[in-house]
Amino acid sequence: MSEPTESRRERAARRAGEFPPASEPLPLAVPDSHTHLDITVTEAGVPGAPEGGAAAERTVAVDPVAALVEVATAAGVDRLVQVGVDVESSRWGAQVADRHAAVLATVALHPNEAPRLADLDTALREIETLAARDRVRGVGETGMDFFRTGEEGRAVQEESFRAHIAIAKRYGKALVIHDRDAHADVLRILDDEGAPDTVVLHCFSGDAGFARECVRRGYLLSFAGTVTFASATALREAASVTPLELMLVETDAPYLTPTPYRGRPNASYLIPLTVRALAATTGADLGDLCAALSANGDRAFGPWN
Repeated sequence: MSEPTESRRERAARRAGEFPPASEPLPLAVPDSHTHLDITVTEAGVPGAPEGGAAAERTVAVDPVAALVEVATAAGVDRLVQVGVDVESSRWGAQVADRHAAVLATVALHPNEAPRLADLDTALREIETLAARDRVRGVGETGMDFFRTGEEGRAVQEESFRAHIAIAKRYGKALVIHDRDAHADVLRILDDEGAPDTVVLHCFSGDAGFARECVRRGYLLSFAGTVTFASATALREAASVTPLELMLVETDAPYLTPTPYRGRPNASYLIPLTVRALAATTGADLGDLCAALSANGDRAFGPWN
């Protein structure tokens, strides 16, 4: 999650926005490797619900997650990873993954959350308990964020990050990393601790040089709608040096809606916009890219069923 401390005004503005229309479905189904279904439902709702007729409205009322999965599947996004950012959302995600075959979960304390906790150790013990569950397949999003947390909170961030790395290694789960303005420190800590077998750089935000360092270590780079932004030249250069076998795609919904709908609510059904942008950036055949994204998602988190 890239904006965990978003203002009330910003949240209200996004809630008031309309979901964009669906684009052409992908030729092969891919997973959304990082979404926040809980925040999407709470702040933005479900795409298409008002105009979906009485049956659609009943589905949303009974289970909005099922409605989000349905609209995503129609777009060629048939698997979702629900990502935890605190104990409450991690617990919720684990429960949702147990109920929905198309959803797997990750659990963690967001790096901006850790310095706010009165009892970090107790929260980490709860995260570890959840990490042991079968359909919890990742530990994250954890990491370092030097944009929203100042110098006074960074020691706690690092303590929490190191603890999450240990949990991921103990339970053989993917480590899902939030890295904002902290590239060198993230690599330093991973090198110090020894990385788990699977590391995912969520919403990859580095340049080509940082991408090469991550690729050299065998980490998966997950690209969000930011890769479609006009200002994201360095990010597209990073994507161009990332091998297909180390690439994932995500929404970070309801955030980071791809161009041309930037600023409106995001959801997994909009993944095709990002995938097509990645195909154009990398020169990859769209079908080959979808096949790689699908295989990488299963390798990192699967199988879903």
